[in-house]
Amino acid sequence: MLPLPLAVLVALAATGDCHGPAAADSATCVDLQLTTCADAAYNRTAFPTALEHRSREAVEASSEYILLSVLHHLLEGQCNPDLRLLGCAVLAPRCEGGREQRPCRRVCQGLQEACQPAFDAIDMAWPYFLDCARYFAPEEEGCFDPLEQLRGDLEPEEALPSGLPPTFIHFAHHSYAQMVRVLKRTASRCAQVAKTYSIGRSFEGKDLLVIEFSGRPGQHELMEPEVKLIGNIHGNEVAGREMLLYLAQYLCSEYLLGSPRIQRLVNTTRIHLLPSMNPDGYEVAAAEGAGYNGWTSGRQNAQNLDLNRNFPDLTSEYYRLAAARGVRTDHIPIPQYYWWGKVAPETKAIMKWMRTIPFVLSASLHGGDLVVSYPFDLSKHPLEEKMFSPTPDEKMFKLLARAYADVHPMMMDRSEHRCGGNFLKRGSIINGADWYSFTGGMSDFNYLHTNCFEITVELGCIKFPPEEALYGLWQHNKEPLLSFLEMAHRGIKGMVVDRFGKPVKNARIIVRGIRHDITTAPDGDYWRLLPPGSHVVVAQAPGYAKVMKRVTIPLRMKRAGRVDFILQPLGAGPKKFLPALRRAAPHFRVARGGVTPWRDPAEQDPEPLEPLGAHRLPSAGGSKPWWWAYFTSLTPHRPRWLLKY
Repeated sequence: MLPLPLAVLVALAATGDCHGPAAADSATCVDLQLTTCADAAYNRTAFPTALEHRSREAVEASSEYILLSVLHHLLEGQCNPDLRLLGCAVLAPRCEGGREQRPCRRVCQGLQEACQPAFDAIDMAWPYFLDCARYFAPEEEGCFDPLEQLRGDLEPEEALPSGLPPTFIHFAHHSYAQMVRVLKRTASRCAQVAKTYSIGRSFEGKDLLVIEFSGRPGQHELMEPEVKLIGNIHGNEVAGREMLLYLAQYLCSEYLLGSPRIQRLVNTTRIHLLPSMNPDGYEVAAAEGAGYNGWTSGRQNAQNLDLNRNFPDLTSEYYRLAAARGVRTDHIPIPQYYWWGKVAPETKAIMKWMRTIPFVLSASLHGGDLVVSYPFDLSKHPLEEKMFSPTPDEKMFKLLARAYADVHPMMMDRSEHRCGGNFLKRGSIINGADWYSFTGGMSDFNYLHTNCFEITVELGCIKFPPEEALYGLWQHNKEPLLSFLEMAHRGIKGMVVDRFGKPVKNARIIVRGIRHDITTAPDGDYWRLLPPGSHVVVAQAPGYAKVMKRVTIPLRMKRAGRVDFILQPLGAGPKKFLPALRRAAPHFRVARGGVTPWRDPAEQDPEPLEPLGAHRLPSAGGSKPWWWAYFTSLTPHRPRWLLKY
């Protein structure tokens, strides 16, 4: 339970009056003196308000105002500070020139759509005073945007200083505002292939901003693999943050300059770069500065949570399931008890992102050593701190790790006295649990909960390198980053459709001998990363007969082969192939696939991903949300407008 102050709870327990908005042609503007609204984009307000509060004291005593002050904690940082500023615009409306201005309805509607799931997750009703139709105005009435100031840092940076070419990369550390401007400017320069978007906010309200590169940015294209690179998960490990900023600028510039390699990569791959997963922690580390930063200062987020220990522990469940025969060990659901603990908004944002986009490949960039590690990160024996603990896709993970390490000049340096020299005999790659075991890591979660294969790259022994070292780091990591992105095109890809050509989503793609299935995306397309060699691949879905094919992946093949499947309903007659899907992949030897009328009675659709912010442990009575007990124990006056039922 959240340690909410007693005074806050008493005030919140007061019943809110649901009065309609006051309509006044003129108002007396006074200074805005509400602490919770101190960072609003205006400094003058007027009374009475739309909720008929006639003074600052009346607003401060209201349950609506107190709710705004604790909502940040109730929603665990989600939609902060957006909701608070939106509520302030109603409780303390903007006043200019003797006229009260109402906030814009479109802003309210957009925020409600984005934040409603956070309220649903704790069984709380959308606050009545944020009723978009009642307390907010349309554009034609001269409304104002209460979140405009939040988006101020997200505007593209003006032109570069005179004399510098547009391809110029400034090899320096970037503050949050500078990082955002670089990403926005880059997306503006390459608007035909790039765009920025936010996957959520940090605990302190900073956008987790992503830049995407694709032939059709903003859209998933059929059979185009989705790849993500994530930096700065630990706030004081900053090299990855800068490498991804440089990579974004490099991809844009080289694409515009006509580089065949970059144009091919961007046009055939959807690339998502998240330079900073932990912008709050970065600010703590940056305050100390390069060369002065301690080993842990700024590592955690603003809640003092290590984000790479904050993901659900599915690996322990995997080891339990793997001991049984005939049980699936992929797409393991998130256990309900996970949501009873403290889950960072940054972690939730990543999980929601992974649920939204069918990622195939991923890398998390860290600092503190010079090595590439791969799952599992949790030892298969709970008492072993170091123990080789491979996934069923050990061969593929080693290929992915080597794709990075083998072209990194320092990782291939033969000196054992260099940074990371102790990994030299292993080729500068290592199984994560064989290095050191830990639970709650992002890489294991990617593999066991989704189709995505993620590796971890340690970029160097200095977590916060001086600026003069950044250019050298970029030169060392540019080719490894590109080489890794190109690995998304290894293995096979294709479509799974029914006999009418309709896509079959969530069909299982099974590779014999590898106990880890992947599933098709909503459009019926799939990607299966596989090492060279012969593989028996099976496609199956509930209600359909399974289809089996033998495929051979040549050793030097660098683009995914096309292998399609047409599923027949159980009990149907001979197959009738669709002409468009009959052809085999180039450079592929595909054996004829027989159709076997087989069905596992226990087979079901893969379990859906757990909703983000799933319900916390309810109160003892079970009939009210977990937070309701606070109010019922303090006062008979209950804000029933907070209840959904």
